[in-house]
Amino acid sequence: MLKTSLSLTALFVSSAVFADAPIAEQQAKDMERIIVTGSRVEERLDEVTASVVIVDQQALLRNMEVTNELQSILAIQVPGMGPNTGTNSSSGQNLRGRSALVLIDGLPQSTPLRNGRLAIRSLDPSVIERVEVIKGATSIYGNGAAGGIINYITKNADSKDGFNGKLNLATNFSVTDFDDSLGKRADVTLDGRNDKLSFVANVAYEDNGIIKDADGDPLGLLYGMSGFESKNAFTKIGYDLTDQSALSLTYNYFEGQQETDYISINKTVNDGEKSYAEKNTSGIKAPGDPQGPRGNHNLKLQYEHAEIFTDTLFTGDVYWQKLENVFFYSTKFRDPELGLAGGQSMIESEKTGIRANFNTTVDFDNTAASFTYGIDLLNDVTAQTMVDGRDWTPEMDMDNAALYFQSKFVINDDWVVKAGLRHEEIDVSVNDFQTLMVCRKTCSDVVNVAGGDIEYSATTYNLGLRYNAFDTFMPFVSYSEGFDVTDLGRTLRTASAPSINKIDTDASIIKNYEIGFDGYYGIFNYQFATFISKSNIGTSLVEDAATGKYESVRSPQEIYGFEAALEAKPSDTLTLGVNYSWLEGKNTDTDEYLNGSTINPPKFAAYADVTITNDWHASLTMMHVGSRDRFEKVGNVYTGTNGPVSSYNVVNLSTSYQISQGLKVYGGVENLLNNDYYPARSQSYTGSGYNVKGKGATVNLGINYLF
Repeated sequence: MLKTSLSLTALFVSSAVFADAPIAEQQAKDMERIIVTGSRVEERLDEVTASVVIVDQQALLRNMEVTNELQSILAIQVPGMGPNTGTNSSSGQNLRGRSALVLIDGLPQSTPLRNGRLAIRSLDPSVIERVEVIKGATSIYGNGAAGGIINYITKNADSKDGFNGKLNLATNFSVTDFDDSLGKRADVTLDGRNDKLSFVANVAYEDNGIIKDADGDPLGLLYGMSGFESKNAFTKIGYDLTDQSALSLTYNYFEGQQETDYISINKTVNDGEKSYAEKNTSGIKAPGDPQGPRGNHNLKLQYEHAEIFTDTLFTGDVYWQKLENVFFYSTKFRDPELGLAGGQSMIESEKTGIRANFNTTVDFDNTAASFTYGIDLLNDVTAQTMVDGRDWTPEMDMDNAALYFQSKFVINDDWVVKAGLRHEEIDVSVNDFQTLMVCRKTCSDVVNVAGGDIEYSATTYNLGLRYNAFDTFMPFVSYSEGFDVTDLGRTLRTASAPSINKIDTDASIIKNYEIGFDGYYGIFNYQFATFISKSNIGTSLVEDAATGKYESVRSPQEIYGFEAALEAKPSDTLTLGVNYSWLEGKNTDTDEYLNGSTINPPKFAAYADVTITNDWHASLTMMHVGSRDRFEKVGNVYTGTNGPVSSYNVVNLSTSYQISQGLKVYGGVENLLNNDYYPARSQSYTGSGYNVKGKGATVNLGINYLF
């Protein structure tokens, strides 16, 4: 068994893989020993001084037998990650109570300048080789990683010459009411290698059908996945220039939109009725454009040299990313003077960046040292406009230059000492703008705001220590800081001052303290970590009960919690595991609890993974989400995201059978017991249309063919 700091709660450690894939199995085992996200170079997991989760290829495949939703997969796999929202939005699904920076092969997908919480679903899971999650504030990749990092590592070609292919076909449907619920999915992956040239190509298509709750009623459509139609195209081309250098080009395109002839019937938590959908029989098209990402482009050119100078690995990236994410139609954007009954907003973001990363290794007496250092350059232009052409959040043009240095010393193979820093220089340019009138209980005033430049300069630090002398108890302690421009766009769009220079746009420094241990004894693996996360400026949203307006609370916050995991492998054919995570948080100025947009309720998960025969495998998972009730009603109603959360359970079952060397069939049932429940976000968010029930029992059937 491995000596790692890997969070074993995050893995279905499967004892069965494709019968015709011994090379893939060995590669998976090798990959479990390394991580690239935390330090930007490959390093052993038992040299990481922080809580890390790796969702490997086997775990992804087992979960995809039940669902392809990455939010659901990560909710089960990652302790400290909030429960799935059941929607296209991760708002209310945080990592240790804060926003995570989502990456694809190290390229940022999140839009920190105007955080729409839509980045988790930014590519199709069929192109992912593994997911690496670093928990706790970190500045290794720059702005936006207040809660940690979620990095999707995409697939590479097989290491041997030849051509490989995989075809996957699947369908899903509601057990409670089949009508209109039939979904369909197809994805094809090809990879090949010929001497120095290699490639991977993938196309994927999915149409969810109409999703039903435990009563057989269609789910409400706000940020909904009903009728959600997604398309993904991915390619990666590599060329070995020499024995020590290589060039690669990667491109991924993802789009997903809610295309349905259903209309949403919106209710609220305070109504005591669920939001649902019904078929549109009026013959009149519902207002607005389809919700979802119109397009997410990622392009990266990478050059690697194993020894650009003595004992130094170099990796250089040039990248470009562009996206458009369309939100739901709302009458709060009405403007009678313009003849508009409502509208919908859209986040537009374009990033261009250059990264140069060096890693130098040095061996001393009884000490192996490595030094990682480099420069990041980024231009990020982000705005939140209206589909009809009006502006809501002004365009923000950010130039970011950063230098970083990270050191690691492994002493006598037992002690691991880490220390590092990152210095940021950021300039955000904003032109003169006019705030948009938004009508909730009352209509907001229109304010003319003089633009200008907002400048930030900050240095963040980290320090970690780990002791690996005993397999049964390997403790670590760490301190890390993250730099976060706290959703600047939301602050600007609600401006009441006449000039940008008079608006509080200060950035936040998040300080994360963590202590934990992991180890193994006999058939058992275990891990425990406890943490405190402090920030000088908070990111919670609070509703003004009188106006219905949401505003950011820019007060100090403290979030604290713990995570524990235990896994047992009593035989080669059976793996059992449990995990638990709990956190809480307060505004330290007022000593008030943080609301449901920040703090997720406690979460417990258990799983059993069994090989019935050499060809037949099954997995059973259970997730229990606990209760959280911290807030009183205001005027006999709950406001903002202060609704009480009651506990619920979700059980999933999957099984697969290897018919022949290249052919496998599989099936899964999500919410096997057809539990009737509201997800945590649906309970805590009191806005109209948010109280949508969880998915009822849903069957997923598929077939894989390898060629």
